[in-house]
Amino acid sequence: MLAGGPKRRAVPEVPADPDLVVEDPASGFCGAVLRVEGANVVLEDRHGRQRVFPLRPAAFLLDGQPVTLVKPVAAPAKPAASASGSVRVDGLRAKTAAASRIWVEGIHDAELVERVWGHDLRVAGVVVEPLGGIDELAARVAEFGPGGRRRLGVLVDHLVVGSKESRIVAGAAHPDVLVTGHPYVDIWQAVKPGSVGIREWPVVPRGQDWKTGVCAELGWGEPAAGWRRVLSGVRGFRDLETPLVGAVERLIDFVTVGSRG
Repeated sequence: MLAGGPKRRAVPEVPADPDLVVEDPASGFCGAVLRVEGANVVLEDRHGRQRVFPLRPAAFLLDGQPVTLVKPVAAPAKPAASASGSVRVDGLRAKTAAASRIWVEGIHDAELVERVWGHDLRVAGVVVEPLGGIDELAARVAEFGPGGRRRLGVLVDHLVVGSKESRIVAGAAHPDVLVTGHPYVDIWQAVKPGSVGIREWPVVPRGQDWKTGVCAELGWGEPAAGWRRVLSGVRGFRDLETPLVGAVERLIDFVTVGSRG
């Protein structure tokens, strides 16, 4: 006669992930996994009652079939992201500034770029400089002397077809200079209204200073106080309108000549 009976099926091991519903056949207690504590698992039934059971082999039923609950394997930690959405570099040390530069029109533009892309720019060693306006852009570009790996990126407000800004930019064309821009009257307007707690940016009559008009309409006081409110509402690139995000990303790619990680 042949020895032995039918082979016993191996009992599968199942990670005790939160919310997994299993039953303890010895007591009839059925509940969802809350957590694993050492060699035990805590279950909670639909009435909110909690019980602790040891993680023994084949000790539970899952969909009526015996299983062995095991401690879940921790998922590998995702790399931390910077405010721009790029991978944050830990232990970053100051890097010698590269020859290339990014120019923006004013202090507010520079502060906003720093808030979102500052980490990326420090990794690449690229300095952002405010111009105080672009009326003399062609002369400033000639003075900078772009060429080779000495590249220049320029971010311009209200860069739309037919605008004064578009005419100024056309006079500063150079193969090692990239000018990008956004359609908004001011960099403030490139921040999503919801991020600063308003439904929409007010319409300011032509001829009136835009920042002053906005602050008066919203009751924000002087423009300096208004800017602090705007900047504090920006935590990352998701708080900015897409045209500005795309414009800055293109500038960084251009001046870093493909060196970004």
